[in-house]
Amino acid sequence: MKKGFILLFITLGLISCDPKDLQRVLDSVGNDVLTNADISKGLKEALQLGVDNSVNFLSAENGYYESVYKILLPEEANVVIDKLKFIPGFSNLEEELLKKINHAAEDAASKAGPIFLDAVRSITFDDAMNILMGDKNAATQFLHNRTYQSLYNEFKPVLVNSLNTFGALNYWSDAVNKYNSLPFVNDINPDLADHINTKALVGLFDLIEKKEMGIRADISQRTSSLLQKVFAKQDN
Repeated sequence: MKKGFILLFITLGLISCDPKDLQRVLDSVGNDVLTNADISKGLKEALQLGVDNSVNFLSAENGYYESVYKILLPEEANVVIDKLKFIPGFSNLEEELLKKINHAAEDAASKAGPIFLDAVRSITFDDAMNILMGDKNAATQFLHNRTYQSLYNEFKPVLVNSLNTFGALNYWSDAVNKYNSLPFVNDINPDLADHINTKALVGLFDLIEKKEMGIRADISQRTSSLLQKVFAKQDN
């Protein structure tokens, strides 16, 4: 309704103007209107940039292994490592296992893009304005809250395949079997795949969040006209 009054006012005020001038004014007013569809598309574009950024970073060689996102072993695995480090063949168990699981996570991350982007599409028009005007990481948190479990379920088999490709699970299984054969120990078998899957997703979501926050705070990171238009709204 408000838009209609504005257009009517402009039309009456310029009724004697050149039609081309009038059309330029009307087009300008129309372009300034920010719809929920625009916001939804803009947020999805921002998250897609975050996904692309995180996937490219973490899937690179040593993307996990030599970064702050390095995946460490679960605490209960240290029991196995401490017992086996003096046994021939297992003296370098921890470092070899860390290399295998992190390189497997890097391999899996390279295949994560389509899984994440399917989830990004779940943002609806109704959610759009609340997300845009929410916290500086609102879009990433929305994505996490709405899609984490399904992402976990879809990502895990991809990760397990990568773990098998790098021999990580067999290597760990051999170590656990050796540990469990020792006298006076309680059998142990931590779910290594579950632990790595969780930590790998933590890294991916953290980088997506950093990209979103960058776009919100830094105009230079709004690399398209849509991003500039949408995120100008939250600057006001």
